Amino acid sequence: MRKSFIIALAVAAMVPATAGAQSRPQPKLPDYQFTTVKEIPVTSIKDQHRSGTCWCFSAMSFLESEVIKSQNIKDTLQYPDLSEMFVVNRSYHDRAIKYVRLNGSMGFSAGSGFGDALEVIREYGIVPQSVYSGMNYGYDLPVQGELDAVLKGYVDAVVKNPNRTLTPVWPKGFDGILSAYLGEIPETFTENGKTYTPESYRDALGINPDDYVNISSYTHHPFYSQFAVEVQDNWRGSTAYNLPLDEFMAVIDNAIENGYTVLWGGDVSEAGFTRDGLALLLDTSAKETSGSDQEHWVGKNDDAEGGKAEVPAEVDVTPELRQLYFDNKQTTDDHGMHLYGTAKDQFGNKYYLIKNSWGVTGKYDGTWYMSEAFVKGKTINYVVNRKAIPAEIKKKLGIK
Repeated sequence: MRKSFIIALAVAAMVPATAGAQSRPQPKLPDYQFTTVKEIPVTSIKDQHRSGTCWCFSAMSFLESEVIKSQNIKDTLQYPDLSEMFVVNRSYHDRAIKYVRLNGSMGFSAGSGFGDALEVIREYGIVPQSVYSGMNYGYDLPVQGELDAVLKGYVDAVVKNPNRTLTPVWPKGFDGILSAYLGEIPETFTENGKTYTPESYRDALGINPDDYVNISSYTHHPFYSQFAVEVQDNWRGSTAYNLPLDEFMAVIDNAIENGYTVLWGGDVSEAGFTRDGLALLLDTSAKETSGSDQEHWVGKNDDAEGGKAEVPAEVDVTPELRQLYFDNKQTTDDHGMHLYGTAKDQFGNKYYLIKNSWGVTGKYDGTWYMSEAFVKGKTINYVVNRKAIPAEIKKKLGIK
């Protein structure tokens, strides 16, 4: 995504970037008590740490849940753990090629979209985390500021083209930097006593990128058509199907009801997106800051000043308001996360369970409770299995 995630078109995290960075006191809120309504199995919470790779962490989590469902895995010890940095490595490679071809006239950063993750897996396959951690440069968690700067400097030097004709080896030099920081991409590896290539491992897991559909909802494109979501990190031009808002929400609910999770991308720069694990669409404004990816989006852990906590009113989201948010940059491409269930608070309000990639943090140990209003208003796009889409909506979209 742009500022840090997304999309697919998405959406997706992210490297701190432009408008939307937050430094605000957290709002005074009630002591929410949540009851889970439906929860679909997910793998353990991961930590993207100081990297702009939420789009990949969320996509791998989503695909892990897809494998769990398709293979009916009951034992959590047998859950898959896919390598985020394998995808990041190959994404950077493909992006560098395009960046040079376009003479640098596109964004070049760690941020990307869901469509990118799926295309990498389609082209290159996937490997387990145990085979390729990407931690080849002295850290236990991603710390990619230096890597991002070195890669950007390299491709900018190639674009300047001091030889007037590019050499055929510059991509090898670029991959050499990736290998130094992230490690060599394995051609073959052994997992559970079997030898795989990245492509054969993808196929053994049953991951088919064609099974997944990217969905958005905006009025500046015709409904039931496809369009490339206009966010900077959608550098591949991945397209999303455009649905009316009620059907946009119906697909999410149908997916959860039928045991499918949702790969979510959108805006987290709202004051109601708190570091304690809540996402509420409040009528408040935010101010700018910097820091870790988590601090960048939700601010420092300062106590709200004074006042008694009350149940806050949320915005009544309409299609027109969604469009306004997007057009005037109130909704920005901030972050990618994994939606895996539903819950209700003690007041009867509906929420979605969201798995984040900021480590085991916050009141709910890495899970966020996102209100229905927040999902309606601040989702840019999401990805679901085509089987999760109601038959009547698939027919309107021409999806089999």
